[in-house]
Amino acid sequence: MILLFCGLSGAGKSTLAKSVAAELKDLNIKAEIIDGDEYRAALCRDLGFSKEDRNENIRRLGFVASRFSAQGIVTIVSAINPYDDIRRELAEKYDHVSIVHIDCPVNKLIDRDTKGLYKRALLPDGHPDKLNNLTGINDRFDVPVNPNLYIDTCNYTIRQSTSSLLYYIINNLQPVKKHTFKIPSYS
Repeated sequence: MILLFCGLSGAGKSTLAKSVAAELKDLNIKAEIIDGDEYRAALCRDLGFSKEDRNENIRRLGFVASRFSAQGIVTIVSAINPYDDIRRELAEKYDHVSIVHIDCPVNKLIDRDTKGLYKRALLPDGHPDKLNNLTGINDRFDVPVNPNLYIDTCNYTIRQSTSSLLYYIINNLQPVKKHTFKIPSYS
């Protein structure tokens, strides 16, 4: 199972991913988090923030997720993942992909602004510190029309959001395929 998160910066994607991964561990269900920020710093550092580079970033994360998922590991891709076309591409390419929209209104995210990104994006044009490609402010975010799961982190606590996601995972978890191997005879 691949849980393809999407949502604006600061909406709670990483927090929710860590929380549900801990719950899954307690249930002896293997989980792996592919955090967009961590992978961008290592695997995808050659990419910028153009639409093409963002799509390539998600393709790479999707490929890594598919390798974990093929081993029966619940894999959470925690990234902004702003474009509908790349989300659909991964859902069609890989098995058991669920799109999970982690949502919080922009005005709440501006208030939270844990990384200072919104402050920089809202600076006047020409300011040397202005961030010109923040999703939801000066770069687009395609709101998923029919996500497999919608989680509103503005109106629900992390515990409530974790419970909702955990319930979804448990009810949609596919059994791991067992392979039988025939041992060759060398007689």
